[in-house]
Amino acid sequence: MELLFPRTLEELNKMRADRSDGLIMAGGTDLLVKLRHTGQTPPALFCMERMEELQQLDILDEEIVIGAAVNLQRLLECENVKRELTALYQAVSELASPPVRHSATLVGNVCTASPAGDTLPPLYVLDAVVEVCSAAGYRRQPVADFITGPGRTTLQVGEMVTCIRVPRPAATMRSLYYKVGKRKAMAISVASMATRLATGDDGTITDVKLAWGSVGPTVATAPAAEAYLLGRTLSVECLSEAGRFASAAVCPIDDLRASADYRRCVAGNLLLRLAQIG
Repeated sequence: MELLFPRTLEELNKMRADRSDGLIMAGGTDLLVKLRHTGQTPPALFCMERMEELQQLDILDEEIVIGAAVNLQRLLECENVKRELTALYQAVSELASPPVRHSATLVGNVCTASPAGDTLPPLYVLDAVVEVCSAAGYRRQPVADFITGPGRTTLQVGEMVTCIRVPRPAATMRSLYYKVGKRKAMAISVASMATRLATGDDGTITDVKLAWGSVGPTVATAPAAEAYLLGRTLSVECLSEAGRFASAAVCPIDDLRASADYRRCVAGNLLLRLAQIG
């Protein structure tokens, strides 16, 4: 197995032309575990650590651009991410351990496409867009369309994700992330929820977007719950009713961490956490 260290996307595309079965590695925290578990030996690993253009974390006028080789620790150290993309910041802070966060990348978490991926619900509610590159050029796709199932994305042979683009929200917009696990730290989620929320001067909800992790084959959404919340104020009664719509929208499974019924109940009850900010 060759270990190759391209310095530019152009150089990477040339390398991949002769090694189409090679795999791209950023932090390797998911990929190397998978290779060890399956015994797979790809002909080449393309390591991104020397590609400066993928190391960029750019705060632009209208969006925050997170390069494919930006590790999760850098997101925690970015004040704009903490202040503007709070749900993503909270999810990253609960993801794995500090040593892992110094290697793992946001793009890697997206491409792994685990139903329990902590960063995925925040990216859904923040309207994140995945930028994909190949020798043929670039394309962009909402993260909600990019992930098609457990471990599955729309990436084609010869393509790679170069960055995640997240629109900078209005000052009145808040986002939050909640997670339930079997431990208080370093635990795979039993269920999680991200929300984007804005309220008017009278306290009524003017914008809301909700997404749940670990309760379906991909991130789950509940348009009926969002429609119910619009125009209402945050109260236990209102959130309880919205929670019933949420519980009906998710499609969890039984596994070693929790039963489907428990996950369905938790998905609805997580909405009650929003009463704290009402």
